Amino acid sequence: MESIPVASEGGVSFVLRVLPAADPAAPVVLIMPAMALKAKFYLPIAKALHAAGLSVVTTDLRAQGEAHPGLHDQPTFGYRELIEVDLPRVLAAVRARFPGVRPHLFGHSLGGQLSLLHASAAAAEARAGTATTAGGTGTADQFGEVAGVCVIGTGTVYWKAFGWRRWAEALYSIQTIGLVARVRGYWPGGMLIGGAMPGRVMTDWARHSLTSRYRPAGTTRNYDRLLAELDVPVLAISLDADRLGPKSNVDFLCRRMPRARLDRWHITATSGVAHRDHFAWVKDAAVIGPAVAGWIRERRVPEKPSA
Repeated sequence: MESIPVASEGGVSFVLRVLPAADPAAPVVLIMPAMALKAKFYLPIAKALHAAGLSVVTTDLRAQGEAHPGLHDQPTFGYRELIEVDLPRVLAAVRARFPGVRPHLFGHSLGGQLSLLHASAAAAEARAGTATTAGGTGTADQFGEVAGVCVIGTGTVYWKAFGWRRWAEALYSIQTIGLVARVRGYWPGGMLIGGAMPGRVMTDWARHSLTSRYRPAGTTRNYDRLLAELDVPVLAISLDADRLGPKSNVDFLCRRMPRARLDRWHITATSGVAHRDHFAWVKDAAVIGPAVAGWIRERRVPEKPSA
């Protein structure tokens, strides 16, 4: 895999790992990880997408994996830094490596939330630019630097989006994590989130869970409005054994994007995927990868395999 260093603000740096397709004009996919997961976790899906003819880029989120500095060697940070500071620089490096090709984002869990929120802001900026430079004219495909977004296991964590039997569990667990993160300055891991996470990411996350609104600390953007105006192609994938991002939560998030060119794929036992929880789906990358590649290339919605 090729390696590309990327610098962000405050001495933060990332390493992009690249699997280029033979065709330089092939679609490009940037994989965005979940909380506390390293980029190398996604190597099976990266290889499957690459085998399907796509160029694939992986990277870690700030303070995870190959990103520097580590969690305890920098000030705390939240959603705003991940979306508004780091992701634009990573995407700029991807576009420089693959000039003329707008990348797709493939986000897992938190990575999917970040992908959708960034895409919504980028699309709004593109619309404003089109209106300014062309008197409001332009093609329907002029929606920014992102060609499309695919998310898996990405739903709102709003407590009422969980089935009513889990309301108390969701309120207690997520708000406890947020409280511990606020007091200690970071989440040490355990409960729902196995690894350590920065404090403001978790307090932003807990606030969203309580209110259903995206209000990252320090932002000037109205992400709820931007998400409602998002008009890019989106493939939202849910898994029937996913307790952290169940179908009800994915559906709730999808309803927040009424203008998106939305496709849904709910993976069940009939989908040819044996591992269908929040993390183990990557073991079935050989099934999921080609299906996602078909959507990226042709907007072909994954369907149940033929009998």
